[in-house]
Amino acid sequence: MLRCFRTFMTFIMIISLTSGGYTVACTNLLVTKGASVDGSVMITYTCDGRFHPELEFTPAADYGPGDSLAITDWHGNVRGWVDQVDHTYAVVGMMNEHQLAISETTSSGREELRNPDGLLHYWDMMNLALQRARTAREAIKVMTDLVDRYGYGSTGETFSIADTNEAWIMEMFGPGEGGHGAEWVTVRIPDGYISCHANKARIGEFPLDDSDNCLYSENAISFAIEKGYYDPNSGEPFRFCEAYCPATPSNQRYADARVWSIFRRSAPSLNFSSDYHRAVPNAKPYPLWIKPDKKLSLSDVFSLMRDHYEGTDYDMTKGIDAGPYGTPNRWRPMTWRDSSEVDTSIVYAWERPISTQQTGFSFVSQSRSWLPDPIGGVYWYGVDDTYMTCYVPFYCGIDAIPESYARGSIAAFSWESAWWVFNLVANYANLKYSYMVPEIVAVQNELEGTCLALQLAVEKTALELYKTNPELMTRYLTDYSVMRGEQTVARWKQLAEHLITKYNDGYVQDENHRPQDKGYPQSWLRRVLRERPNQFRLPVLDSATAKSKLVD
Repeated sequence: MLRCFRTFMTFIMIISLTSGGYTVACTNLLVTKGASVDGSVMITYTCDGRFHPELEFTPAADYGPGDSLAITDWHGNVRGWVDQVDHTYAVVGMMNEHQLAISETTSSGREELRNPDGLLHYWDMMNLALQRARTAREAIKVMTDLVDRYGYGSTGETFSIADTNEAWIMEMFGPGEGGHGAEWVTVRIPDGYISCHANKARIGEFPLDDSDNCLYSENAISFAIEKGYYDPNSGEPFRFCEAYCPATPSNQRYADARVWSIFRRSAPSLNFSSDYHRAVPNAKPYPLWIKPDKKLSLSDVFSLMRDHYEGTDYDMTKGIDAGPYGTPNRWRPMTWRDSSEVDTSIVYAWERPISTQQTGFSFVSQSRSWLPDPIGGVYWYGVDDTYMTCYVPFYCGIDAIPESYARGSIAAFSWESAWWVFNLVANYANLKYSYMVPEIVAVQNELEGTCLALQLAVEKTALELYKTNPELMTRYLTDYSVMRGEQTVARWKQLAEHLITKYNDGYVQDENHRPQDKGYPQSWLRRVLRERPNQFRLPVLDSATAKSKLVD
């Protein structure tokens, strides 16, 4: 697990230096018990950035008096030490043995609030909370107590925290250089509702006297007043997000568009306007939570994490920028200026979707109160682009993970790395996206559909073993999870070989393995002719013989 969080740190440092103006990424969705079909509490995470993820299992451990844990930077240098607890819990990825799951998105907020002397960054806090807490409320206490004691070194962060009964959203900002602890607020998502966040603070007004549903740092409001972020004489209510992470046209376009898309798909009846994420003056911010039109299934949640704004005015598979075959991917940097314009201060930006080629890994966690922890907690994990990944179930009671998900390097392609196999398919699809994506999605549906169909039977057997032979249950769930993971990677290798064979040199191979020249869509050819109407036109000798003169 420590190596996993070092990987996070590496990728955060890389994108901070190379992202061309946008230094944050990731998208989270939170689904409460009453908003899910089967009563699961679910949260999601797209961990976006150019890095090679490694899934890890960390076993539970016991420690003696005086033991300490080293907090290191991404080079492995020790930055400080944290007192160790007597016992730490087992963790699979970002879910522990008690079905507690944590995810995050970075908002940065006000850069002056970063405290270079704070020991703990958000990835340290997530790691420590998963090892030390059994419930969401315990995790909140662990995280806030730790930053109060050791200091907070990140800027703005929004966390999703879920257990078998509750889902909480927590936002935290640093105190600035020389400050102490952090300013934070956390609220429980009401049962029957969903929430989401994407690199911008979301908690506005919050109750000051409802500790069952809201907790906050002692100086959350007074600190904002002291810094000039909020004027109590303004007549306006205190909004945590606006004080610590004010809305700008840039972060509204980058972050709120993703919130809008999750909400519009989950509750079409609410007819959410795009005005706010397009920074239309006086447009109202999107609510922190909504009630979906129907309860969400696990497959619904998978689908919500696969989105390029299809079917909207911002559909990234449409337009000249999508190329002839409708690829939704836009290469970085995300912003640019037109040097030919008189006013070169004008900035343009690509849309930022939920699904992006820069995703390292993503997960959907499933926590279920009616099942024993080892069976009830499932960490559905996928690597690379969410639109083209395949989620595999890893039960939180397992004690090993598939080798292909734990090996590989960003420095060298390898067929033995799950990430590289999925990355190859996703990248190759850009050559003829509209042709290849239906085939990729078909295999995705086949594999995920099998896992979903088997889930009830697998868990029935596991439950019987839990009652009679817990050790055998662990072996059974581990073998099943590892098998599903390796079978998925093997099937994706076959898919890669099929696509490379069928879509080669611009041709599309038919069922008899003969290359067919499909050319380009008429809509795209018309755009080419509008830009250069004379370059491609052949001279016509006479109308009767023109067709016979055409050559390949």
